[in-house]
Amino acid sequence: MLTQFSGDGLTLASLKDFPKEVYPVGRLDKDSEGLLLLTDDKGLNHQLLNPRFAHQRTYFVQVEGVPTPQALAQLQAGVRIQVDGKPYHTKPALVKLLEQAPILPDRDPPIRYRAAIPDSWLTLTLIEGKNRQVRKMTAAVGFPTLRLVRYSMEKISIEGMVVGEVRELSQELVFRALGLTGFANAKTNRRS
Repeated sequence: MLTQFSGDGLTLASLKDFPKEVYPVGRLDKDSEGLLLLTDDKGLNHQLLNPRFAHQRTYFVQVEGVPTPQALAQLQAGVRIQVDGKPYHTKPALVKLLEQAPILPDRDPPIRYRAAIPDSWLTLTLIEGKNRQVRKMTAAVGFPTLRLVRYSMEKISIEGMVVGEVRELSQELVFRALGLTGFANAKTNRRS
């Protein structure tokens, strides 16, 4: 599904009749899956997309091969990737090699399968969100991403959700789960 409201193919508009002022906070590219926040709150959008207000995003990442301890350490320390045609060193990340695949719905279309090449799953937690960053990071250490699922943003996750499910959350819950309670109080005070 495209993370937009119009265009060819399946879009967000096919999930629900959202109010006109609602828009996605960030994006998932056409090859990625998982959590997407939608809001009509421009302040929340600013807090989540501005690099100055770093917040954690955790991904399940299926990679080709089994990363070595050295590759995992490189990901954790940050790696050099290209962003807008310029070299960029990513910020440190939290990385863990999973012993077994996370329980996820089948992907449509499925990822390519090659019997001779093993794959493995990682959790990767970032505090920044450059375009296709996770894919560029795993490729930089020699383990290309096969499947990418955004599992959570801070304490909001897809746990217990099904593909295409839309949940409406209160502003208070969202701000608390994202660690933005100070921002919510400031916003409330400005309205007084």
